[in-house]
Amino acid sequence: MSYWNEKHFKVFETPGLEARMSALIEKVRPKFEELGTQYSAYFSGKTGEEYHPHVAKHMRRTVNPPNDSWVAFAPHKRGYKAVPHFQIGLWESHVFIILAVIYEASGKSAMAERLLHSETISKLPRDMVVSGDHMKPEASTLKDLGEKGVEQLLQRLRDVKKGEFVIGRHLQRDEADNLSKSQFDELVEKTFDELLPVYNEMLNK
Repeated sequence: MSYWNEKHFKVFETPGLEARMSALIEKVRPKFEELGTQYSAYFSGKTGEEYHPHVAKHMRRTVNPPNDSWVAFAPHKRGYKAVPHFQIGLWESHVFIILAVIYEASGKSAMAERLLHSETISKLPRDMVVSGDHMKPEASTLKDLGEKGVEQLLQRLRDVKKGEFVIGRHLQRDEADNLSKSQFDELVEKTFDELLPVYNEMLNK
């Protein structure tokens, strides 16, 4: 039985804020709660720090229904946006397994500078995807973007206040529908294992 299926993705086709939130809470959030517990323990074990799950609540929304949702992982109990963090989440089109530095993060210029002078990203599998905006579902593979494209994204992260850097894997809706829980876990752990050196480089660990 697949861990993600059509009913999860179809949540984002539900019209109206209230109806979509209700579908999200009923169908998707239990998955995020489960993954939150599981992968907080994974990151705590890998890093030796206590990690906390942060399931998106979409509390600030008053009109527009959310187009994506997620669980984030960070060593901070109160929040995750001000630090580099990991996420597992859904858009209508795909599942994402990512490491993100978003515009709220403090010290992102120094993080970008470290990555610009490091070989860490060049050692990643070329099918990994990168983006400069966590609010958009689109991303380019490392292969397609090339060294120059990655460099430009990192320079933007360093120099532009709104600059962001998101890297990881996307699992398309039909691909996700074919994976059991254990197969999905295998992909998530592989992805996070590959991203941890990038995370450590960002934080100069």
